[in-house]
Amino acid sequence: MPGGILCTILPPVCDICGRLADADKRIENYRSIYRRIYKTPSTLHICGKCLSELCPEDPDRRWFVCLSEPYDTDPIPAQRLYMPFPYKDLASRMVPAFKFGGRKELARLAGIVTGALMSEDGITADIAIPVPLAPGRLKERGYNQASEIAFPIASLLNIPYADNALLRTRSTSRQSELTYGIDRYDNVRKAFEVSDSWDIEGLRVILADDVCTTGFTMHEAAMALYDAGAENVLCVAFAGNRLVKNADPF
Repeated sequence: MPGGILCTILPPVCDICGRLADADKRIENYRSIYRRIYKTPSTLHICGKCLSELCPEDPDRRWFVCLSEPYDTDPIPAQRLYMPFPYKDLASRMVPAFKFGGRKELARLAGIVTGALMSEDGITADIAIPVPLAPGRLKERGYNQASEIAFPIASLLNIPYADNALLRTRSTSRQSELTYGIDRYDNVRKAFEVSDSWDIEGLRVILADDVCTTGFTMHEAAMALYDAGAENVLCVAFAGNRLVKNADPF
């Protein structure tokens, strides 16, 4: 991105769509929050069109049951999911950019806006934990996008952040590469466990990820947290493709 004198000749472009970043002055509050959380200035640039598409669902349409395809023997059938953005418009461009394109700054944007909405909705908990990546995928990507979302959520809710509390016990295929729900379930079944270095007995946990589609990944991660003694788990995703509200608040 151009800087200094060159920036006056070649103005910054939007990090999402590549248009002229003509809305930077409208996100000063975001920049202030970012600096408070990360102790460094934000480098995000955004245009008015993309900014206008960052519209969350109404508060009563942000709550879901975690699994889109419930099954009869589910030990946590009422597992709740908070997901404020539909996977369309801006969200559908942001997620691939930070998940596969290395745009970490956009994952932080997703985390800050999600955390701000959670705070406005009065959500509280004792700890925030990201859904972990397998070591190989973490090395390939350079960062865990779920961590980049969970960290600002913890900061904005004023609760501890536990990056290494939940572990993947085995590598899994990408859920996006699997078509059928049963395949997605088998892919992540018993793929998580809580680290021996963390005691979450009796805690209310926020479990954060970037996207929730069928919900099997977050469901299995939540199961591991309950098995380790968590009192309650709220799954939180920045965006997803659910169409209707189907759960009560946390």
